[in-house]
Amino acid sequence: MNNAGTVALIGAVVIFFVTNFSLHKIEEGHVGVYYRGGALLRQTSSPGFHMMIPFITSFRAIQVTLQTDEVKNVPCGTSGGVMIYFDRIEVVNILSPDSVYDMVKNYTADYDKTLIFNKVHHELNQFCSVHNLQEVYINLFDQIDENLKTALQRDLTVMAPGLFVQAVRVTKPKIPETIRRNYEMMEAEKTKLLIAEQRQKVVEKDAETDRKKALIDAEKVALVAKIQYEQRILEQESLKKMAQIEDEMHLAREKMQGDAEYYTKERLAEANKLLLTPEYLELKRYEAISSNNKIYFGSSIPSMFVEHCGVQSKETKLPEVVLPEVPLSNAEEMKKGFKQAAQGSSRTASVKT
Repeated sequence: MNNAGTVALIGAVVIFFVTNFSLHKIEEGHVGVYYRGGALLRQTSSPGFHMMIPFITSFRAIQVTLQTDEVKNVPCGTSGGVMIYFDRIEVVNILSPDSVYDMVKNYTADYDKTLIFNKVHHELNQFCSVHNLQEVYINLFDQIDENLKTALQRDLTVMAPGLFVQAVRVTKPKIPETIRRNYEMMEAEKTKLLIAEQRQKVVEKDAETDRKKALIDAEKVALVAKIQYEQRILEQESLKKMAQIEDEMHLAREKMQGDAEYYTKERLAEANKLLLTPEYLELKRYEAISSNNKIYFGSSIPSMFVEHCGVQSKETKLPEVVLPEVPLSNAEEMKKGFKQAAQGSSRTASVKT
């Protein structure tokens, strides 16, 4: 009975140790690889619990997600002989799960030491050896990470397919203290220069703003003057048109007045033409003669009442006879009196002869 209990206890202990050393776990984001007697087995395992032969088989978990390898304190000698140190270089990379076996077989489970750490040292020293301190520390520093990434990926594509470099981050290198102080002084002077340039740009910008403002004001004044000038021109044109209209109205009034006068005179002439008959003219002649206070009688007296009277005869000189101022009632009585006077004058002339 005691032997059976001892055997059972020993069996339980053996099972515990076998289970403890054979059961293992692979974390998510990793692939398990196995060694037996130091040889890499082709068998790989995915995340989870797995069994292996204890004390004979061992395993390693290989990360197949993005990982960051930090390479610290990398020495680098420039072409001028100055030794500088890069404090930290970070390489972000990822391994394809299908390439785990080949990667471990060719470069062991610590493949990143060979393919990344050692390669970073090599590429940085290659870069520094062909550039001086000014270029490495200032001028070309922003290109180091991209150049390093390109160089690493170029070699990995040939040497280790399936390992990809996603990014490289390089910190500012450490330089000798004396050189660093000189660079700090130089940077301070550059900063002053930049400040002066920025101040100059601000002054130029203010001057440009003032110039544009003055230009805008001048354009505004010119526009106002132009508008006022055009307004005056429009006013003058309006006055000119008003004067022209007034002249046309005056001319029209004068023309109407002239036409009216012409029409009046024309109508008066037509009326006179109808009025001045021979009988009317004869009447007016008698009225004109009757208004004289003195009347001369002679041989030509009878012809006074004849149109186109002639000149008195040289042979006969008629005496001047003054008629008394006897008012005549009308033209017929005056005519009758003239005829009688003429007959009397003729008789007197015959007696003298």
